[in-house]
Amino acid sequence: MHRHHVEEWMSAPPIVVSPTTTLEAARCLMEQHHVRRLPVVRDGRLVGIISYGDLRAAQPSRVATLSVYEWRALLSQTTIEECMTHSPVTIAPDATTLEAAQKMLTNKIGGLPVVKGARVVGVITESDLLRLLITDEIRLEELMVGR
Repeated sequence: MHRHHVEEWMSAPPIVVSPTTTLEAARCLMEQHHVRRLPVVRDGRLVGIISYGDLRAAQPSRVATLSVYEWRALLSQTTIEECMTHSPVTIAPDATTLEAAQKMLTNKIGGLPVVKGARVVGVITESDLLRLLITDEIRLEELMVGR
């Protein structure tokens, strides 16, 4: 059976943000690129990760007395550094996809920044691993039908 490596299935190049990026700008980037997490980079080095869940958690509660305009103004002033996960769990591009899946499961997270040296080269997510699973199942099915 073929051993898959993270670099074959990761999303690259990564969409990254700086710690000074506002929550509103991060939300817009996530929506524009259809992603749920962004590696946070300072001077070319990974310093954190911000997820869509982090953005939701930073929103005021529904019982807050803020108007929509006040809430949007708050999001446009708050930076990622205030809400990001510092020192995120990472994986190397030459690691196996099984290792990536195990790290995600162990740490109860949906994605990992892929780091080579100190540089973020991609992101691998649960969706990437599902794509791999589906592709392998289709290949297996085609092999069995071709017998």
